[in-house]
Amino acid sequence: MSQNQLLFTPGTLWERLKQQTEYALECGALQPIPTEYEFVQQDNIRFLVRILSNLSRKDDAKKQQKKKKTETGKDFNPFLPYEQDLFVADISKTHLCLLNKYNVVDNHLLIVTREFEEQENLLNLQDFQALGCCMGEFDGLAFYNAGKVAGASQRHKHLQMIPLPMALDGERIPIERAIATATFDNGIGVTSEFSFRHALVKLDSGWINSPVDCAGEILASYFALLKAVGIEDSDEKTGKQSGNYTGLTDIHLKNNICRGEWHSPSLEVSVPKSCYNLLVTREWMLVVSRSHESFQSISVNSLGFAGALLVKNQEQMKIIKEHKPLNILRDVGN
Repeated sequence: MSQNQLLFTPGTLWERLKQQTEYALECGALQPIPTEYEFVQQDNIRFLVRILSNLSRKDDAKKQQKKKKTETGKDFNPFLPYEQDLFVADISKTHLCLLNKYNVVDNHLLIVTREFEEQENLLNLQDFQALGCCMGEFDGLAFYNAGKVAGASQRHKHLQMIPLPMALDGERIPIERAIATATFDNGIGVTSEFSFRHALVKLDSGWINSPVDCAGEILASYFALLKAVGIEDSDEKTGKQSGNYTGLTDIHLKNNICRGEWHSPSLEVSVPKSCYNLLVTREWMLVVSRSHESFQSISVNSLGFAGALLVKNQEQMKIIKEHKPLNILRDVGN
């Protein structure tokens, strides 16, 4: 596991992120999308709902991507090559950090693979090594939108991370009270406050201090969560198994990874049957399986399951208030 050495100096990422944000704003490479927000309470969760003040920037970007696809016959990939003015830092030989060009949240970091991998692919050891390195630099919420139905807007594999708290006048993460009520069986937790399919594990917060060496344990927990929500790692078209974790006990899986006997799935066969959202903090990791990309006109990604929703206008805000956030999450979950 130590083969994927860090390429940045620990303790420097947060300053690099702030410096590059300032520069990218000045040169126009970073195009923040302004929002206002309010809180919508349901049960024990105070949902943070942002409403866009200006969607034209992102709409224009989508039009440009469609134009490039028409001209080239290929999907536009903003990460290969990436925009130099958005570059934050090299993490490892396999990953680097970029600014989210059209950010809603300040200091929104993208953790991107250097070579193209599909966003629907399973996360692997190198992904969790890179993620752990970044999470050790500042307190944040990391997430992964695994597939279009889960809210992914780009095909190139990337994890994302935002600093905490999610709002200065709100809780650190809106769902943390619900997470605190979880009950555990063999290390896998669920909370009665979520009516959608989910699974949770607690993490030893010390993993971020040795992210390269501890990534195997986090990877094993990730696989256990996928298994708990019914997501297997077989390719529907070929029926092949990637990583061969199905049927293994959590202990056997963890031992195999730590001994180096488990290999990262190949790109050909590493697509699970279902889309899902992954949320990771220093203390816990949550997986939610997905069945629908949106509720009526409202798209939902991983942040929705953290208790933060995004709407385009007052009409969509009205839908959230009428139908209630947890009911919406239950509908798009599985």
